[in-house]
Amino acid sequence: MAVLHCGAFTLDLSRPRVMGIVNVTADSFSDGGRYLDPGRAIEHGLRLAADGADLVDVGGESTRPGAAPVPEAEEAARVIPVVEALARQGVAVSVDTMKPGVMRRALDAGCAMVNDVAGFRAPGAVEAVAGAAAGLCVMHMKGTPATMQAQAHYGDVVAEVRDYLVGRARALEAAGVARERIALDPGFGFAKDSAHNVALFAGLPTIAAAGYALLVGLSRKRLLGEITGRPVGERAAASVAAALLAVQNGASIVRVHDVRETVDALKVLLALKP
Repeated sequence: MAVLHCGAFTLDLSRPRVMGIVNVTADSFSDGGRYLDPGRAIEHGLRLAADGADLVDVGGESTRPGAAPVPEAEEAARVIPVVEALARQGVAVSVDTMKPGVMRRALDAGCAMVNDVAGFRAPGAVEAVAGAAAGLCVMHMKGTPATMQAQAHYGDVVAEVRDYLVGRARALEAAGVARERIALDPGFGFAKDSAHNVALFAGLPTIAAAGYALLVGLSRKRLLGEITGRPVGERAAASVAAALLAVQNGASIVRVHDVRETVDALKVLLALKP
């Protein structure tokens, strides 16, 4: 049985899992500023858990293209109170951060997963998480959010992303992290143009074949806007469709804004698929 160990939580991956998003930021592409207040962020996280989210991903620094970095102290001040409150309520909390200092404080606060868009490449990041029990999500990105779109160049995007992710996973394993704690995220929209994203989506089975849990995040992203012509606030249906297709292509976890709708759609998929 495939599982993902996330601290006190063990996710059975024989069925797809849903990660809900809480952006405690002023400038995230979809809902920046909406949950910057800690009380509202906590309330939203609890709502996502009640709607069926298996993990609630809390981030205090926008990673949209062109986003400026946030000082570590400010990021920690945004996310740690939210992590502590949600963890006390029994929620499996993931922390979306690139900073080892924030990782350590989040682990002390009870987070169940660390989700690093930089793939634990920062000095000290592997050391910050290796000795904990939390799950670890390794994402592919070139450069930083501020510079990544200028680096969207590939020969074979699927092979390059797969090799990078597997390499980072093996670096974690070499530091003592069990494979069952590791998830891989291809990083849709991170240093990738539309053609790269489409090719990468078709290549999801190749990445899933590496043998790690596969997390896919396409919710409300630019690719869906390009396909549908809808603005970011009107991409719920497209996001649910993308999540279903990702699961059919090997995703173990889908990271979404619209948790209730995605959970319902997955129930239908599992009940009616041949």
